[in-house]
Amino acid sequence: MEFPDKEQATLTVLGAGAWGSALAELAGHNGHKINLWSRRLGNTLEEAVEGADLIVSAISMKGVAATAGKLQEIGIPDHVPIVTATKGLDAESTRTPSQIWHEDFPDHPIVVLSGPNLSAEIERHLPAATVVASADMAAAEFAQKLFASSLLRVYTSNDPMGTELGGTLKNVIAIASGVCDGLELGINAKSALLTRALTEMIRIGTHLGGQTETFFGLSGLGDMLATCNSALSRNYRVGYGLAKGKTLEVILQELGSTAEGVNTTNVLIAIANREKIPVPISEEVYRLLNNEINPQEAVEALMERDLKPEFHEQEF
Repeated sequence: MEFPDKEQATLTVLGAGAWGSALAELAGHNGHKINLWSRRLGNTLEEAVEGADLIVSAISMKGVAATAGKLQEIGIPDHVPIVTATKGLDAESTRTPSQIWHEDFPDHPIVVLSGPNLSAEIERHLPAATVVASADMAAAEFAQKLFASSLLRVYTSNDPMGTELGGTLKNVIAIASGVCDGLELGINAKSALLTRALTEMIRIGTHLGGQTETFFGLSGLGDMLATCNSALSRNYRVGYGLAKGKTLEVILQELGSTAEGVNTTNVLIAIANREKIPVPISEEVYRLLNNEINPQEAVEALMERDLKPEFHEQEF
């Protein structure tokens, strides 16, 4: 499928939070026309998508299914790609955002945008890189062209599931990383945690359809390193706060915004139990978030696991 070759395209960005606003600014930096929509802005969804060459969804996970349903009722031309930039899992269906969009819009190209992109740094015009992934490479290249600039280097990928899961699963690991730093366990412990966490992400991601190499790229390892090492990450701050003795309710209230890793952890454990996927790190994060253990007990549980080789045939 061919997409319009325009110097100025019209993009609709769904979601006016930190990430949606950052994406709108990035596209606007290239001179494109931006229609920004959220329930708070007062404009209608129908008005926002009219004339769009590309639709970007940057809404929180809990709003994806409802927004996709409303957009389905409105209807959009078949050639318009939908870019999903949400990182999470649906609590009811356990689907990823791209699976929700694809189910409601089977005739539209679906593109996943994900990478080590802390919105606060994007807003400061600091350089960054990201990945746009799709089964339709022409759609991925169209999104690449619209977003690539001196501020953002954009790579394409043909692995939307792996790209999406890398950005989603690292939020769970970011909570664990925050705990590690909050308990002041040191660099040795954190290095071990992140290395074993990457193995866990690959195990889950490949089981669910992603490609192994994707998790060593920007949307996997890259995003994990950014999120697990920065207080700009809401999920990291959840883990750090728990390690300092705060309750989850207090932490979320202080954040004043969504920490997708909390919901993702609960949904991930449901998937792991259903699919029989070993997820020891995510399991301890789940137990911690659900008040079954304290941070110190989570660390002890991981350190006392059965001894085994670092690599073996069933690792991934």
